[in-house]
Amino acid sequence: MESFIQNMFAERIGGSNFGKETVLYKFEKIKRAKAKARELHPDMELIDMGVGEPDEKADMGIIGTLAYEAGKDENRGYADNGIYEFKVAAAKYLERVFGVKGINPDTEVNHAIGSKSALALLPYAFINPGDVTIMTVPGYPVLGTITKWLGGEVYNVPLLKENNFLPDLSSIPEDIRKRAKLMYLNYPNNPCGAVATKEFFEEVVEFAAKNNIIVVHDAAYAALVFDGYKPLSFLSVDGAKEVGVEIHSLSKAYNMTGWRLAFVAGNELVVKAFAAVKDNNDSGQFKAIQKAGIYALEHPEITERINEKYSRRHDLLVKTLRELGFDAQKPKGSFYLYVEIPKGIKGGRRFETAEEFSEYLITEKCISTVPWDDAGHFVRFSVTFEAKTPEDEIRVMEELKRRLSDVEFEF
Repeated sequence: MESFIQNMFAERIGGSNFGKETVLYKFEKIKRAKAKARELHPDMELIDMGVGEPDEKADMGIIGTLAYEAGKDENRGYADNGIYEFKVAAAKYLERVFGVKGINPDTEVNHAIGSKSALALLPYAFINPGDVTIMTVPGYPVLGTITKWLGGEVYNVPLLKENNFLPDLSSIPEDIRKRAKLMYLNYPNNPCGAVATKEFFEEVVEFAAKNNIIVVHDAAYAALVFDGYKPLSFLSVDGAKEVGVEIHSLSKAYNMTGWRLAFVAGNELVVKAFAAVKDNNDSGQFKAIQKAGIYALEHPEITERINEKYSRRHDLLVKTLRELGFDAQKPKGSFYLYVEIPKGIKGGRRFETAEEFSEYLITEKCISTVPWDDAGHFVRFSVTFEAKTPEDEIRVMEELKRRLSDVEFEF
């Protein structure tokens, strides 16, 4: 007999069909595919290039600060909307690393329990039924998901290779512009690895001001840059603070994914609204973690060392994939490499979608990637694969090349 609870679920999560869906989401498919690959190839090392988080723990200075602060009586209680010292550290970090001046820690910064939490809470402050959130695809969907749950609509703008994976704002229809309240951007981009330019951000500010749209720039990878590209903040552009906010995460830049710490900075009214919603959803991140976050923000050289590793690994991966025929281009930021799939294998199977190619890699070659078919057919490689030393990185690349060299891909 079916429980009465089955008919009580909100329509936003599936209504009476909640839990009955047979469609598997992308990352659940990948998880299952990896388990099956380990079963089919018990003697073969899984080369996991699908993981979207750092492969190392946080710097020992950060860990030591947490351990010390966790033992203090004054850090045991609720943090609510954050400790003032963290807000000050965030404002100073924006100025030191990104050249953003004039951020008021009292009114223009608020911490979040990770950037995902911030993205999930922001729509509650702005979206009414019928309102629109402009999203870029492929991309991180949280802001759009919550928009739909609140009765809003999502308008997707594709990130295309021919436009350097930047959205074409002129393609957004007039009726969408009139109803849009939020616009989500993410640079350096997940999954494309593309970086923004100051000129593009200037265009965004002009577009947002003209159309009365609030910009939410997800800067989770903003400090992970290399090859001469300088860390670029949306807030460094004139007028940006008048139209939006930026979310910075300590997860990727400081190997702190599980620590769940981020901050929202920028427009005072948006930050105030976010703080009001947040105050009704959580009681703040553990103060000792915020204190450790302060240590991190005061030591950006930690991120610089991390960047050296990712840059080195990107060089190795790009070289390896090019030798196999892929049109691999090293990104200037993030730890992702976004590569178009081959049309097929010479004399063998064809690949109509990125999902098909990704499935081939994991089931036949025990190589995990993430497929994206939203705007073209690409797979995302991550350079956060397991390797303890630079020598081990070379070994992984050699093994990757060996496994893929027994076929000839057609592009």
